Amino acid sequence: MSRPTGRVLTLLELLQSGGTRTVAELADRLGVEGRTVRRYVDQLIDLDVPVESVRGRYGGYRLAPGYRLPPLMLSDDEALAVLLGLVAGRRTGLTAAERTASETASAKIRRVLPQHIARRLDALLEALAFTDRPGEPESPDAGVLLTVADAVRHHRPVLIRYTDRDGRRSERTLHAYGIVAHAGRWYVTGRDAGIGEDRTLRLDRVADARALPGSFEVPAGPGPAQRVLSAFATAGYRHEVTLRVHGTAERIRAHLPAGVAVLEEHEPAADRDRADERWWRVELRTERLDWLPRVLAALDRPFVIERPDELRDLVIAFADRLGSRARRA
Repeated sequence: MSRPTGRVLTLLELLQSGGTRTVAELADRLGVEGRTVRRYVDQLIDLDVPVESVRGRYGGYRLAPGYRLPPLMLSDDEALAVLLGLVAGRRTGLTAAERTASETASAKIRRVLPQHIARRLDALLEALAFTDRPGEPESPDAGVLLTVADAVRHHRPVLIRYTDRDGRRSERTLHAYGIVAHAGRWYVTGRDAGIGEDRTLRLDRVADARALPGSFEVPAGPGPAQRVLSAFATAGYRHEVTLRVHGTAERIRAHLPAGVAVLEEHEPAADRDRADERWWRVELRTERLDWLPRVLAALDRPFVIERPDELRDLVIAFADRLGSRARRA
């Protein structure tokens, strides 16, 4: 593709993004002079692309309203990026319910890739591995996802039909703060207007979503991702665990991330850096305790178990097993 032709296509892409673009802006983006921009515009008009000239202080060029855009044109790198996005999207569970559409889109782009780009893609896919499996049963409905996303953007209440983990169905009015992808699942976090409390809900359990009139204010505080992680760390489970660990926040978080545990200074000191070792209070909730002795051993830092006593017994038994095996060796 010659450079002038490529610049004409770039000009079309800029105009397709919407709004009025000044000659100076277009000239800067294309790396040409103003009169060259006008010549490129004339070439688009010759191709029956309805480019309008807007006069005045903020004038320039724009596409006529309602113009049906020509087929999408991607550069080699853009096509490669789209294909990788489709692959990654299937792994997150986002496109599992629309697998056919995702695969046909991938096939269409794959067919028109130049051979050297196709070889690069094949080499990457052969070398690529994922640590999780795509969660097909946990894929959110595309219509629900888009409706909730629109409600988040415009701060509108949304009525949802939800099935909880025990199979109970309900209708809820949600003030959605944001959508979060975490560990292969998609969540919405916001305030349940019926009970006046914040909730984190799995989007694959939402059967239907409908925007309602009105609006709401998003409260100050943590962002949606932090709200989801905090909800996991404080969710109701069989065991409530409280520890005191001496170390740095970074070392503790490497073994007990925010989605697992709540971490706060046991003895706050304003003149200390977070990288300094000190005592931290760690709180978490879990259905099982048998994994925690191994985590505490991996931390290799002084710790105190405040509760439950059952965890203390498990740690002692774990230490005895390690000692016994070391002596036999």
